[in-house]
Amino acid sequence: MKRIIFTLTMLICSSVISIAQSSKKEITFKSSDELTITADLYLTSDNSAPFIILFHQAGYSRGEYIETAPKFNELGYNCLAIDQRSGRVVNDVINKTNAEAKDKYMKTAYTDAIPDLEAAINYIKEKYNPKKLIILGSSYSSTLSIILASKYPDKINAALAFSPGEYFRFEDKKIEEFASNIKIPMFITSARDEESMWKGIYEKIPEEYRNSYIPKVEGIHGSRALWKVQEGNEGYWEAVKEFLNKL
Repeated sequence: MKRIIFTLTMLICSSVISIAQSSKKEITFKSSDELTITADLYLTSDNSAPFIILFHQAGYSRGEYIETAPKFNELGYNCLAIDQRSGRVVNDVINKTNAEAKDKYMKTAYTDAIPDLEAAINYIKEKYNPKKLIILGSSYSSTLSIILASKYPDKINAALAFSPGEYFRFEDKKIEEFASNIKIPMFITSARDEESMWKGIYEKIPEEYRNSYIPKVEGIHGSRALWKVQEGNEGYWEAVKEFLNKL
């Protein structure tokens, strides 16, 4: 009986410790054009830990990271998952930023979301000023992450891009033109058959900054590759951890 009680006590204590080490809170902040950005803040017990800002793919919301962000917490990273104005819903989490943008008749194309990403970076820099700030993009936002990595090396320490591509031009430039100006560590991955979509971009990144991973399995588009239901997620996670550990 004593052994059973001791075991139950240890399990309860472990659960309490686990909860104390990671917490989730919905927050809001403003973009440069006064749109309210809704985001989920996932904090570890260490507010000084490095931060990863998580950007979702097309048609999605911050709900893309309800499973992924806590795993990054376990690795020692605080996280912020935002709703961009270009998106909708995933995992039963409605994109509130997109809803407000529509209510205000604001444009919601992919590149229109850049102020949202910039606002998230500025918010974390001003609120927490972490020693390391990392951005992670998925699909269209991974392409935006490449743009931001080239424009803000003074604010961003590293970037990860899941399934980027030449999906659009920005400032009348191809994405590979931004890639050539990157001066921070950059990691790119995707589904196996998507490599051709970003190979040209990747080759423009200076060699000392570029890192990539091609899965042995078919893989999947975007950061969903990290979800535990996806075949080969372990390989993606190992590649991501290896990249982060080198920073």
